[in-house]
Amino acid sequence: MDHFDAIIIGAGQAGPSLAARLATAGQRTALIERHLFGGTCVNTGCIPTKTLIASARAAYQARRAGDYGVTIDGAITVDMPAVKARKDAVAGTDNDRIPQWMADMDHLTAIQGHARFRDAHTIEVDGTPIRGERIFINVGGRARVPDMPGLDTVDYLTNSSMMDVDYLPEHLVIVGGSYIGLEFGQMYRRFGSRVTIVEKGDRLIAKEDPAVSEAVREILEAEGIAIRCDAECIGVKPRDGGVAVDVECADGPPEIDGSHLLLAVGRVPNTHDLGLENAGIARDERGYITVDDRLRTSQSHVWALGDCNGRGAFTHTAYNDFQIVAANLLDAANRSVADRIPCYALYTDPPLGRIGQTVSQVRESGRPALVGHLPMSKVGRAREMGETHGFMSVVVDADSKAILGAAILGVRGDEVVQGLLDAMYAGAPFTTVRDAMHIHPTVAELIPTLLDNLEPLE
Repeated sequence: MDHFDAIIIGAGQAGPSLAARLATAGQRTALIERHLFGGTCVNTGCIPTKTLIASARAAYQARRAGDYGVTIDGAITVDMPAVKARKDAVAGTDNDRIPQWMADMDHLTAIQGHARFRDAHTIEVDGTPIRGERIFINVGGRARVPDMPGLDTVDYLTNSSMMDVDYLPEHLVIVGGSYIGLEFGQMYRRFGSRVTIVEKGDRLIAKEDPAVSEAVREILEAEGIAIRCDAECIGVKPRDGGVAVDVECADGPPEIDGSHLLLAVGRVPNTHDLGLENAGIARDERGYITVDDRLRTSQSHVWALGDCNGRGAFTHTAYNDFQIVAANLLDAANRSVADRIPCYALYTDPPLGRIGQTVSQVRESGRPALVGHLPMSKVGRAREMGETHGFMSVVVDADSKAILGAAILGVRGDEVVQGLLDAMYAGAPFTTVRDAMHIHPTVAELIPTLLDNLEPLE
């Protein structure tokens, strides 16, 4: 049996970086991947989807050329095979880069195959056992396929299988009104599909403040996307070579006929076939591996990083998991998941940048707070670009003046919000940002104006 100082299961965002740090430190390291290096982000998530979004935006901007005084002769058409080829090329570059980067690294062995625990220190890879002193689980997650009536009678797509689509669905029906569903919905509407989004809840992206949900809905509906919320009893059945989706909403027809169905109802961790029970590694009721704030599992020599630990569902949280584990093990640091501030983006167009707490969360806490709101139509740079949808919102502690959270739904909102995030990590009061001089003309220059017009949160 081969012995390693460290075994890493999964070559997603955290895995290769951790393998490189451990190997560079002289630890004999095995990195096991059963399918594609790079995980969700590189293969079916961030990189390919944002590449597709860029193509969809190009089509959208071309159709809007007249708004900018630009004349385009002839119809705007989208070559879906070419769109897919561009996406494959961009994602493929990163997919190829990872094994090439690791190939010549001393002390590192890459193994292709399915890993499963035999016991707390022994991993079988397609039946061949190896042993590790420390083990790191980085197996990610996959699309949740719900127990939906009739689903076994129809073909359906997920975020992964959407990566193989090189055609234009006539009418794409998306079940799920959260981040993945909204991004694909706007993307395919801009490519030219009819799109209907079906959401079980009473509003889109229910984790966000109601004002954000409503603004996003208005943006999508303005582009011709049909949205059906309060769809309490969703079911599907085949219909004329496509699919019929039962929605049973209070308003509107009880069925939606579509050509294709996309399921976007959340994610589940890839922990079901690892043999965790053989190693005494605990999971919660949703299948996520239980970890402490330093990402140790119930076995002190085993860590879980990335989407499989339930402590974050983004590429940046997975990478931060790597940073925390590597710093604590190799740099004598004392880093903790509890120290990080929630932050993420929704990549509709315009995007939403979110950090810290929502206004609703602060209100529920009962703490005295101040809130600011500024429509993007007040931002000169947004007007110049013809991109005035959305708004800026920030909430601060009335006593300490600390920034508690912010949402920027608007052009470049995913970038602009990070200046406020940096101030939060620095522990700076909101007055530091308010009193700073910003570059004109930019979107960010309106952040001081936003902070200069705070009102008590009611």
